[in-house]
Amino acid sequence: MSLRIGDEAPNFTAHTTEGPIEFHTWIGNKWAILFSHPKDFTPVCTTELGYMARIKAEFDKRNTKVIGLSADSVEDHKRWAQDIQRTQGAAPNYPIIADSDFKVAKLYGMLPAGVSGDAKLRTPAENATVRAVFAIGPDKKVKMILMSPMTTGRNFDEVLRVLDSIQLTTRYKVATPANWKQGDDVIIAGSVSDEEARKQFPGGWQAPTPYLRIVHPPA
Repeated sequence: MSLRIGDEAPNFTAHTTEGPIEFHTWIGNKWAILFSHPKDFTPVCTTELGYMARIKAEFDKRNTKVIGLSADSVEDHKRWAQDIQRTQGAAPNYPIIADSDFKVAKLYGMLPAGVSGDAKLRTPAENATVRAVFAIGPDKKVKMILMSPMTTGRNFDEVLRVLDSIQLTTRYKVATPANWKQGDDVIIAGSVSDEEARKQFPGGWQAPTPYLRIVHPPA
């Protein structure tokens, strides 16, 4: 299965470090970030889980829930959390899914459908593709997919930046330019005619070309 932006995020039930969940019910009317890891007790992922714990309040401000996933058991996750606390200064303050049967990884296209067996016998390299970030909207649709190699730590400040853009462009008929960050000027969406744009943006806009209409961000 290959997920694409705009697809419905597959629903599932799972055990987590904070108890059992049904994913769509857990999301409720909020946004969600699902970020996955190939295996517990891996070095790069240890830094990522700790950093996410330190900035979780930023996701809370954006009405966004955070959930991790690793292809090991709840018991392993809890033992790993002690290492994360000791080395990163913060333990996970969000649930982590126990995906030792690879069910979620396969649902989200991170591992082939035929993968099976004992998670403890699989190496991180065998699970290397279980290293993704999915942003999911309150409508349960996939809004963003980021994939990273095992040796490159993910930039969660970038995840926040993209989330800001998605939330803004979902609410208003605008797009965000390269390297945009919250508060910067935006672009009027190409689907909006000049006539409609004049109603939405009565203060006008800059247009270095007819199709590039730059405007201050909506309040």
